[in-house]
Amino acid sequence: MSVAFVKEESAETAAEIDFPDRPISPFPNLVTEAGLQALTKALAGARAAFDAAQKIDDVGERRRQTALALRDMRYFAERLESAKPMPPAAPGNTIAFGHSVTFVRDDGRRQVFKIVGEDEADPRSGSISYVSPVARALIGKSVGDVVFVNDHEIEVVAVA
Repeated sequence: MSVAFVKEESAETAAEIDFPDRPISPFPNLVTEAGLQALTKALAGARAAFDAAQKIDDVGERRRQTALALRDMRYFAERLESAKPMPPAAPGNTIAFGHSVTFVRDDGRRQVFKIVGEDEADPRSGSISYVSPVARALIGKSVGDVVFVNDHEIEVVAVA
């Protein structure tokens, strides 16, 4: 029987809604304690979104919202499972995961970034992923060291 002869709801159900999975980074999933808590909170948020989506009356919208929530649940569950919590960065001058680094760019801009895991990185809020080009160039360096990133000079002026 053609879906043209069944109830509208069944026809909508026949059209699967499937969003592609969010990409998972090939790098180790290093996280700070705050990053681990953020992943846990994000998974709980995705579960809440799934529960809320189940209550939507419009079938098409319910299926779309459910599919989005399921995609996020899969992503955050995988990221939590693969998370490798890192101890707080030890005080010192050598830059490592978890440190806040102050540097001056060759154009005179002074910037401060904390080096964190990929999921918790937010450059607008002052954090960058440990796999970003800037962080990769800085890790292992000390105050006074100069590194080059994309043909630009960066001088480390403080590590906290």
